[in-house]
Amino acid sequence: MTIRYLKSSNKAAGAEAGADVADTVSVMLARIKAGGEGAARDYAQRLDGWDGDVVVSEGAVAEAVRSVPQGLKDDIAWAHENICRFAEAQLATVSEMEVELRPGLFAGQKLIPLRAAGAYVPGGRYAHIASALMTITTAKVAGVAHITACSPPKPTQGIHPAILYAMQLAGADRILAMGGVQGIAAMAGGLFGAVPADILIGPGNAYVAEAKRQMFGPVGIDMFAGPTDSMVIADASADAYTVAWDLVSQAEHGDNSPVWLVTDCEALARDVMRLVPELIAELPPVNSAAASAAWRDLGEVILCGSRGEMAGVSNRYGPEHLHVQAADLDWWAGALTCYGSLFLGAETTVSFGDKAAGPNHTLPTSGAARYTGGLSVHKFLKTVTWQRVDGEALPELARVTARISRHEGMEGHARAAELRLDGLVPKKRLAVG
Repeated sequence: MTIRYLKSSNKAAGAEAGADVADTVSVMLARIKAGGEGAARDYAQRLDGWDGDVVVSEGAVAEAVRSVPQGLKDDIAWAHENICRFAEAQLATVSEMEVELRPGLFAGQKLIPLRAAGAYVPGGRYAHIASALMTITTAKVAGVAHITACSPPKPTQGIHPAILYAMQLAGADRILAMGGVQGIAAMAGGLFGAVPADILIGPGNAYVAEAKRQMFGPVGIDMFAGPTDSMVIADASADAYTVAWDLVSQAEHGDNSPVWLVTDCEALARDVMRLVPELIAELPPVNSAAASAAWRDLGEVILCGSRGEMAGVSNRYGPEHLHVQAADLDWWAGALTCYGSLFLGAETTVSFGDKAAGPNHTLPTSGAARYTGGLSVHKFLKTVTWQRVDGEALPELARVTARISRHEGMEGHARAAELRLDGLVPKKRLAVG
């Protein structure tokens, strides 16, 4: 069967003015580099309407913590425990090692946590409590020595109290009331008393993503992140109402967040297409506007002839979130190879992963799942190698290295290798002395 699009996206409508964003960010970063904290404060005042303290004091954090209802604190702590335990389990899968490759030739790997991380926590349309937990907790478990966190403050209010609670619970060492490009630049540059970040992590809008992209190189980043995206794979056994809500729940991220349904059941597809607008209309106005635009412009419904075709479509798209609501979940787990995080069965939902289940929700977008995974403790660990040579391995290693070097035309490499033959290194040192 030919793959058919029962609903296609209008990609032109969802395209961002990338060049304008890049130019704006470039100018901002240059000005902050030249003007330091003063320039960053100026942007905070003009863009966020914030002229209060940039560094959030312990007293301000304590006050915010007192204002968070105990029930919400308990929920945040429950999610934090899951995220922490999953990160600890990830950490247990990697280890330092040493191997004797040949008699007298030793090599190994060592794990070195990064010195400092900068965690960006979005705070625009929604209060992204879970983002604070996902980024800061994972860095802390990996052993990062210093973590600076920042989030856009609301005029007169500052950072949302629940975000502050999540930041301090997860282990942030310094918190900056600053968002956008200026927040990213402040963490990277070590402004406002922060330790300059070795890596910048966390999701954000197009300007935040572009700032991280432009700073990449001297500073590491978690990934090049675009708008969040989600795919549901469903067969005739799936419930249309459940599938529709799962699509709508992800579309509410924003008007540039695509959602896709891949199915081999046309009746299910038609039911979902009928239900989605009805369910969107039930959301609060702000959520409804975002979800409506995302579904209208970027939503797709793809009808396939077999589960093999469905898996093929999914693997080509490489969705950030991939939710399977179909029979024979073991088959799907084996056939699907390109996704940020996989959700198996109707009992789970991407919302669980976004907020509280445990695996990290900072995931590759825009098809990047074809070549990379999401944020994990591994991102904060440098896996470095070392080697040591004893006498037994030295002669053959030096001769092989010299022959390969000369074949490549690299005489200096060959001579450096041959110096190690027959104990010539100490003789040469004596002669030079």
